[in-house]
Amino acid sequence: MKYAILGALGVLATLSAANAATATRAPFGQLADGTKVEAVTLSNGAGLSAKIMTLGATLQSLVVPDKAGHKDDVVLGYDTAAEYLAHPDFFGASVGRYANRIAKGKFSIDGKNFTLATNDGPNSLHGGTKGFDKRMWKIDSVTSGADAKVVFSYVSADGEEGFPGELKVTATYSLNEQNELKLEYRATTSKPTVLNLTNHSYFNLSGNDARDVMGNMVTLHAERFTPVDATLIPTGERRAVAGTAFDFRAPHRVGDRIRDARDTQIRYGRGYDHNFIVDGAAGSLRPAAVVQEPVSGRTLEMSVSAPGIQFYTGNFLDGTFFGKGQRSYRQGDSICLEPGVFPDAPNHADFPTARLNPGQNYVNTIVYKFR
Repeated sequence: MKYAILGALGVLATLSAANAATATRAPFGQLADGTKVEAVTLSNGAGLSAKIMTLGATLQSLVVPDKAGHKDDVVLGYDTAAEYLAHPDFFGASVGRYANRIAKGKFSIDGKNFTLATNDGPNSLHGGTKGFDKRMWKIDSVTSGADAKVVFSYVSADGEEGFPGELKVTATYSLNEQNELKLEYRATTSKPTVLNLTNHSYFNLSGNDARDVMGNMVTLHAERFTPVDATLIPTGERRAVAGTAFDFRAPHRVGDRIRDARDTQIRYGRGYDHNFIVDGAAGSLRPAAVVQEPVSGRTLEMSVSAPGIQFYTGNFLDGTFFGKGQRSYRQGDSICLEPGVFPDAPNHADFPTARLNPGQNYVNTIVYKFR
């Protein structure tokens, strides 16, 4: 009996080890100035793997099996680290300090005014001229097990890109055997500041960059969205999606209404580039979006803790972006889903706050589940 129990335990241990997700660390080239870049690859037994590099804590590749078991990379990006700096398009990057736009690059805290770089027409976009996507992050830990996990950290100096307070940030990526890739951003500050961290992955679930995403079925768990002006800054209105081109409460093809020039909002965004207000209580992890790719059979289900999610259809990709394998990336070749607080929240008192005070802990949790 004793030996039978020991044998059974041995079999269980072997099965557990076989099913454990793994994390491996390796060099990923270097930048023009000689800075060495590393990448950590998280893999599970179902054939899903995610590679994240230290430059920008960037999701450089995400390999997912299709309905026939064929594996493809389903995110846009570049083959080398140097290309990410040469062409700062935010592919897969951890974006901050403030993801999305701040009107005219200005905001105030407690009566004190702050000015940021205006790198998107009259507005500040994604943290300024050298945001978190262009910074080198440190690998704090790499672990394998039930969840394969890597923790990146970055310390942003007080005044960096015009933002107040020294900010200590971590980005934790973890992958389990249920095909869930979880990303959690955490931060603390030394002074009152504004903060909006997110991941800016461009998804093409076909895994074939010759095929666009117009036939993808998208569901957004959002009854309202925030309309924008001609410079893509929210007007302050929270508009019902019912009866508009922005109604994705039931699955809808991306391409069906994206060229409807009768809708001023579609014209302003050149398609979809809008913040949707996620149903349910912000701060709690809840369903936000589903993307279904009909040919490959891949489905992405997203859960978020943020109050909003920016739905963007790669409208500014104009064919001059040459990514992995030197493929040209064009408008409509991908979908971005960026959870966070609302665009320009620091200048809208009635929006969910982007303010972070000393002693508070900022958390933004994103779960990408594939099936």
